[in-house]
Amino acid sequence: MEEIDLKELFDYFKGKVGLFVTITVGICLLGCIYGLFIQKPLYKSYTTVILGSNNQTITQNDVTLNKNLVDTYAEIVKSRRVLDQVINELNLDIAYEKLSSKVSVNSVNNTEMIKISVSDEDSIKAKNIANVTANYFKKEVMSLYNMDNVNILDEAIAMDTPYNINIPKQIVIYFMIGLIVASGIVFIAFYFDRTIKSVEQIEQKIKLPILGSVEEYQKGGRK
Repeated sequence: MEEIDLKELFDYFKGKVGLFVTITVGICLLGCIYGLFIQKPLYKSYTTVILGSNNQTITQNDVTLNKNLVDTYAEIVKSRRVLDQVINELNLDIAYEKLSSKVSVNSVNNTEMIKISVSDEDSIKAKNIANVTANYFKKEVMSLYNMDNVNILDEAIAMDTPYNINIPKQIVIYFMIGLIVASGIVFIAFYFDRTIKSVEQIEQKIKLPILGSVEEYQKGGRK
């Protein structure tokens, strides 16, 4: 691999400042246009359910059992048995697989709580799906395990702002991408540029010292 003179590289970058800035600003502008006019806003609503018996006395065995059931319950939430009922009740024009991709289930900080999140282009629909899913999940647990240990802690609410669009954050991200892309393009142009730009380059090519040079003249004086 040919050695790269860092001074020449730095001088080359200085000579390409205009191209560097143009590429960086261009990518930032394209990113902003995408975020403001093309990217579809998605809204996320979530409901939280807690696993716990309605009995007044809760033993350590109950707590351990509920924690062990968190992963199982997460799968029940996204099961066809639950989501098909959600589709029917809300009259959703959507297949089970599509609805399943909109629903995510996570345990909350290794506790007995489960967060059921739903993302959709319609904030009201996201809220309704989350709440109805939680209700059917609770019914199915009672039916499958004959256990009344699922209680809804927080009902979902409709969000006013989309979670996937954050223009200030996106500007920073696209700015960094622009810097990387511009640097890459300028570096590649430098690496494959075979033109001679200095006496030192000639000496490196022919492996002989240069005894003298003739300056270039144009009409009106020295260049």
